[in-house]
Amino acid sequence: MKKQDIRWTQRLNQYNKALKSLLKDIELAAERTLSDIEQRGLIQAFEYTYELSWNVIKDFYQSIGETEIQGSKDAFRLAFKRGLVSNTSLIETVKSRQLTSHTYNEETANEIYCDVVNKYHEAFQELADNLQKQKEIRCL
Repeated sequence: MKKQDIRWTQRLNQYNKALKSLLKDIELAAERTLSDIEQRGLIQAFEYTYELSWNVIKDFYQSIGETEIQGSKDAFRLAFKRGLVSNTSLIETVKSRQLTSHTYNEETANEIYCDVVNKYHEAFQELADNLQKQKEIRCL
């Protein structure tokens, strides 16, 4: 197995763990209203998942010779363009992640929370599923 294959598959494992944590938080949110601290925890789980998502995309494409990815926007656009994801919500996560990094505003946090619960998690899951398929195709 090439070094690049090992790197992206290891990153995929980390990404899947982060996504699993995020999905547990979302399941809890479906059962009951989360406290403020739980909502902040869900947003933090979104941040981890977001960071790992674009990095696993970058590592995956680097393993097949694509070296022009500089950041999350590049990674998500390439994944969408090449059919790794079809859900445009993944591209929308960029703005939300920037907002969580540079400001704390309760209204903004609530909007991001709702977006994570209602649509972003589906895009993250689609990415995980499609990368798993790529891993199986490559017998890794």
